[in-house]
Amino acid sequence: MMEEALSFTQVISLLEYVSHKMVESKELLSHADQAIGDGDHGIGMARGFEAVLEKLKLSTFSTYEDLFKNVGMTLLSNIGGAAGAIFGSLFIGVGKGFAGVESFTSQTWADALTSGLNSVIKRGGAKVGDKTMVDALVPAVETAVANVSEPLSVLTELSYRSAQKGMEKTKDYIATTGKAKTLSERSLGFRDPGAISTYLIFKFMNEFIRSL
Repeated sequence: MMEEALSFTQVISLLEYVSHKMVESKELLSHADQAIGDGDHGIGMARGFEAVLEKLKLSTFSTYEDLFKNVGMTLLSNIGGAAGAIFGSLFIGVGKGFAGVESFTSQTWADALTSGLNSVIKRGGAKVGDKTMVDALVPAVETAVANVSEPLSVLTELSYRSAQKGMEKTKDYIATTGKAKTLSERSLGFRDPGAISTYLIFKFMNEFIRSL
């Protein structure tokens, strides 16, 4: 049974696990993007997280803020396009949420996620229902905030389930922003690739934490 806080070393291992799994999800994400985009979402995400793996291997980090900001800057520089800006902003924002924080607990993770969400909304301006990654991110963060009294393993399970539900709902939305905007009603019935990526990040995080 895992403790209710992760060590700094465990958080680095967590990010390595998530990164490996995101790279492995390249084909799944590209396939999803072919329906309502240009099919390169999986390529970009894999490229970004491959770069994160290199960064984690070659660098040392002093704080959670430093760690997550570096991951975010790496994603920003390597994914490319709007996805790079948004997912980079998410991790950079999470880093800002860890400013001055020396523990990784349910409470500090929920606080950091809230900061990450705020950074994404500020950067992209999307809201729930716009058929973007925000549709998965908002419920995941809200669930984390509502369950800070739970152990991390419970909080991440609930959070990833909420992300999954939000991601599935994007099938019922018409894209109003992003690459799929030009498809209008033709985007109905397809899940947003960014929302799928967001869901997967939370899913893989939960897998790692529950394995401890």
